[in-house]
Amino acid sequence: MCRSIKTLRPPYSEQVTDADIHAAALQYVRKVSGFRAPASHNAESFEQAVDEVERATATLLSSLQVRGR
Repeated sequence: MCRSIKTLRPPYSEQVTDADIHAAALQYVRKVSGFRAPASHNAESFEQAVDEVERATATLLSSLQVRGR
């Protein structure tokens, strides 16, 4: 779906930053919405979606258990 979103869990990525998570969330919302930059009347909804995807991604990554580590 979003080829530019990289895998953020170990062992594929050892040092995941908040910026990495934000970039992945932004790419996802851009892809799903079809907007690179939304019009002003959609900006709040767009940013809210990015924030929610970012939080969900951080929660997911912090709860994953990687075997063999």
